[in-house]
Amino acid sequence: MNPIIEFVVASLILLGAAFALLGSVGLARLPDFFTRLHGPTKATTLGVGAMVLASAVYFTATQPGVSLHEIAVMLFLFITAPVSAHLLAKAALHRRTAAHDKDVDDR
Repeated sequence: MNPIIEFVVASLILLGAAFALLGSVGLARLPDFFTRLHGPTKATTLGVGAMVLASAVYFTATQPGVSLHEIAVMLFLFITAPVSAHLLAKAALHRRTAAHDKDVDDR
């Protein structure tokens, strides 16, 4: 295989692994739910996207034709991760607001 392709694939894998690690550490270390939500939705999504892109580049370079399976996975990932994070944040806001209203009504 071409050394340039190998360098691109290796760089994307390392970049993806670094972002995935950063997102996972953020998920474990940040103090509350809303800040923890940024770890998996931002950094980890970018990390997994970079690794899937590395896979697409590798299989496009080693096999005939363009590897569209990985592009479909990456598109699905980039669409569903923000939507699920948004729904989780709305649910947490709703629960926090409902709990706060209950505390106010009990006084």
